[in-house]
Amino acid sequence: MPLNLVKLCVGCDSPDELLAWRAQRRAQGGQVSIVHTRQTPKRAAELLEGGSLYWVMKGVILVRQRITAVETLEAPRRCEIMLEDVLIATTPYPRRAFQGWRYLDGQDVPADMPMGEAGEAISPTLAKELREIGAW
Repeated sequence: MPLNLVKLCVGCDSPDELLAWRAQRRAQGGQVSIVHTRQTPKRAAELLEGGSLYWVMKGVILVRQRITAVETLEAPRRCEIMLEDVLIATTPYPRRAFQGWRYLDGQDVPADMPMGEAGEAISPTLAKELREIGAW
């Protein structure tokens, strides 16, 4: 099982807000699929073997992006985690607040959102409500 990361998506309450932010940033000529952190993951090689970054929005993991590269920069000292552009919806998975990023082992990752008959993902709001009442 690949090793993954989990990180708070500060300032975005939903995947739609993240997509809007990325579109605005792309229009301004900025890079949208790079996450800057202070610490380089010591297990970076494991992350590059198919790992993803899972985004926590309002206390719930809702989407993920596959990790493509991890680079440490010297000036200024920081780490850049490069991600694929595609956001993959996951089943809502509650996660308490934390700082920075954390490793997320394979057995703790939420499943990708199942597709409906028309090939569309189930609404994250509906999935969250189903999970809260114990129907999912």
